[in-house]
Amino acid sequence: MSTVDETQPPRERRVLYVVVAVVVVALVVLGLIFYRSGEQTRDAEAKADQLVAALDAAGARTPSQDQVMRVLADDGGAVCANPNDALSRSVYLAQLANGATGPGSRPVIADSRVVQGQLLIMGIYCPDELAEFRQFADRLTTDDLTTP
Repeated sequence: MSTVDETQPPRERRVLYVVVAVVVVALVVLGLIFYRSGEQTRDAEAKADQLVAALDAAGARTPSQDQVMRVLADDGGAVCANPNDALSRSVYLAQLANGATGPGSRPVIADSRVVQGQLLIMGIYCPDELAEFRQFADRLTTDDLTTP
């Protein structure tokens, strides 16, 4: 058995150790990022499936799981971004208008299924905001205007 004398200077070993440490830390950070994004995707898939089933049970046309995930993600997207804020409510009410622009725009009696769809989305994606929004929605004048 022979012994090999170390010929590498200590500085070179330190550089090697630092490079290896940086690579390991980078891999750990990337692993955590991809793990969290995968977890969010699973949450988004579960919520999308739940919404599609709820819409189907309500007799509405059902979008695909992929469409729901792209629009609502795992947090409800724009639907759950301050839904009880005055600006969000005014945008919602503007969507329940006759479709004209400018002086021709008028509020209308909206189909009750539009409001039910909004409540279904909020019940799945942001249930903590649902009770207050339901009080607002109950004051709206709606009717069954279209047939399924």
